[in-house]
Amino acid sequence: MKRREIYENIFGAGALFTACLAIMPSLLFNPSTEYRVVQFLFFWFLAWLSGKKSNPIFTILIITVIVAFNLIIPYGRILFSFGAFKVTSGALTAGIHRAVTLEALVMLSKAGIRQDLRIPGTFGRLLGESLRIFSAMTDRKNRITGKTFFAGIDKLLLELSEEEFPENSVPRTRTKPVGFFILSVVVALSWLPWFFIFA
Repeated sequence: MKRREIYENIFGAGALFTACLAIMPSLLFNPSTEYRVVQFLFFWFLAWLSGKKSNPIFTILIITVIVAFNLIIPYGRILFSFGAFKVTSGALTAGIHRAVTLEALVMLSKAGIRQDLRIPGTFGRLLGESLRIFSAMTDRKNRITGKTFFAGIDKLLLELSEEEFPENSVPRTRTKPVGFFILSVVVALSWLPWFFIFA
């Protein structure tokens, strides 16, 4: 069986979504840039295990662009310079911090949000539909390349605008006992950096 088939057979969408909610604060409130990088790599690994496609070139490009924008306003110790352009420690750290946070959330959503997610209530249905669309977008992100960056985004958005995402179009699966155990371990590992921060 493929990784994605095994993943979807073991974990239900509700349990994955709940695990994501439990993991997210460990990233967003983590003050350490170094540990956020570790969490980002861990979430990237989880996304790979889930069988979701991820374009490393596109990911690195997004991180590079965010870091570059942060370097425009220099502050902190000057590390090196290119003529009048100075690369400072403060701006570089802030750029990496924001970039890996954004991409870590993307990877976490890849691993934890599925199109068979059901959330009760009117707001839940709207949120579930938005998350299913976001899941479809991240699944197809590999179509966007550096050569056709803007054209690829425009084509992807056009495709999604013409599609329908009916709530009951995808069969639901139940989380196996081993799935609950694995998710508990994953949540604990996601919070592990906090042990070193406050140790």
